[in-house]
Amino acid sequence: MRFTLLRPWGIITLMATITFYGGALSVTGANYLIKTKQSQVVVDCGLLQGGAHCPPENYSEFPYNVASLDAVLVTHAHIDHVGRLPKLAREGLSAPIYATLPTTELAPIMLADSQELIQEECGDKRGVLYTVEDVDAVTELFRPVGYNEMVQVTPDIRVRFRDAGHILGSASIEVWVTEDDKETKIVFSGDIGNPPMPLLAPIDYIEDADYALIETAYGNRVHENRDARQGLLEGAIKDVIAAGGVLMVPTFAIERTQEILSEINHLVESSSIPPVQIFLDSPLAIEATGVYRRSAAFLNEETKQKMAGGDDVFDFPRLAFTATTEQSKAINEFPAPKIILAGAGMSTGGRILHHELRYLPSEKNMILFIGYQAQGTLGRKILDGATAVTIFGETVPVRASVRFIEGYSAHADQNGLLEWLTRLKSGGSLKKVFCVQGDEDSSREFAALATEKLGLDAHAPSGGESFEF
Repeated sequence: MRFTLLRPWGIITLMATITFYGGALSVTGANYLIKTKQSQVVVDCGLLQGGAHCPPENYSEFPYNVASLDAVLVTHAHIDHVGRLPKLAREGLSAPIYATLPTTELAPIMLADSQELIQEECGDKRGVLYTVEDVDAVTELFRPVGYNEMVQVTPDIRVRFRDAGHILGSASIEVWVTEDDKETKIVFSGDIGNPPMPLLAPIDYIEDADYALIETAYGNRVHENRDARQGLLEGAIKDVIAAGGVLMVPTFAIERTQEILSEINHLVESSSIPPVQIFLDSPLAIEATGVYRRSAAFLNEETKQKMAGGDDVFDFPRLAFTATTEQSKAINEFPAPKIILAGAGMSTGGRILHHELRYLPSEKNMILFIGYQAQGTLGRKILDGATAVTIFGETVPVRASVRFIEGYSAHADQNGLLEWLTRLKSGGSLKKVFCVQGDEDSSREFAALATEKLGLDAHAPSGGESFEF
């Protein structure tokens, strides 16, 4: 899309652009800027995660004028998509932040938790990234929008949120930019779900666009059979109970926790597993589960019917919610066998570290990963076969068995991503695809695959790269 500015010395031709300031050759840190003659709109503003704590990139000044932004669009409430929103507020953001209603409820919970963890882990090293007051300020800027509601966010940009099926409230965002009576459509996939999701409605596929950004976290991998995942979970629980051990499940506060609770609820109600004490040891996950209970209208029909009939799929006998520190410490005194669900999902912080410190050294125990483990995280090191890891400065031998159920991933795998793109291509106008939000190998491999199999012009952009449209 071209526009021109007249100057005394002649004509300067400018182009509307999209710039990839985060999520380029990286799974985390999503941050994209759409700039037109009239408007500047940011899509997502996530925290860079993985590797060393407190990466300096999170503390760098934004490469655009925050006070000049006209709007922010948020795909979903995961911290790698919302984690730097309070930093925007700290640097002068006054523009509205558009997101679905569940996202506007979940994001403040996630951000408050993130602020506390960042300050605790990084404050002495790098100073303040943002404060509680910044979290409150950004919360005031949220503007909830409904799925499929057309919203004019600036004079030349309108948007529509479509259900991405990733977590509660997640969305792909359709963006129409109008200039000189010409309209260009860009689709931001956000994170695409891995159907069929136990709790969520199906993905609302989009079937036309001029340009698209597609996440590629699993762009070079195919998940195990989804039908096998509950059996694998059941098997892990039975094996730990038979060994008289402890099952540790590093879990993500949003979606994965609620999925696992609903799956265990089914196993308990069907008497598929022996009675065993289960602890949800995550204040954040406990609070997020409350949002899920209040948001039944956004769940799939089967779950809505169960909850309407009085079946709380997030609660069952022998499940304890340990919100306080004292309750968490008391888990240690409870005899095995037992199951502990605790954050963080990649073992980068939170209460799971205390349990790993205590229980990883025993062969009777098991650690079960149920989500993506980014390069450089403690979870990835354990999953990759480390015989010892460092937790709180101590060397901890890893003798517990290690399992990974990839079928619980909330991300589409390579086949799911190809399906999403195939639907999008069906409109006949797709000119170019940008592969983002994946490790370098994953993004580049998927770009090559989309070019080869679908005949698309697909590209994995680098950080800071701009595209004129």
